[in-house]
Amino acid sequence: MTSNAAADRRALTLYVNGASTSSIHALEIVRRVCDEKLGGHVDLEVIDVRQRPSLVARDQIVAAPTLVKRLPVPVRRIAGDLSGSAWIRLGLDPDSVKVSDGPPGPGK
Repeated sequence: MTSNAAADRRALTLYVNGASTSSIHALEIVRRVCDEKLGGHVDLEVIDVRQRPSLVARDQIVAAPTLVKRLPVPVRRIAGDLSGSAWIRLGLDPDSVKVSDGPPGPGK
């Protein structure tokens, strides 16, 4: 792996609550964004909060689903409804998101 490829790599952790509807939906969205927008340059770890409570405590997770971006730094978290792909990209890489990608505003 070249230094550019290493610099482009992202490390994400998605905390889910079992097979709940919101957790399944969050996983589908995160995988789609990773494949379509981040070119597959992502190490994605999925953690069930009920099966790994020590990691939940370590990472101070208070809601599921929560997406944690570990790399590149700084660490960022997005909790709750992850349905807006622009919001996910904002949390993953704020420099790559255009203002127009946000949720519709008045008059849109």
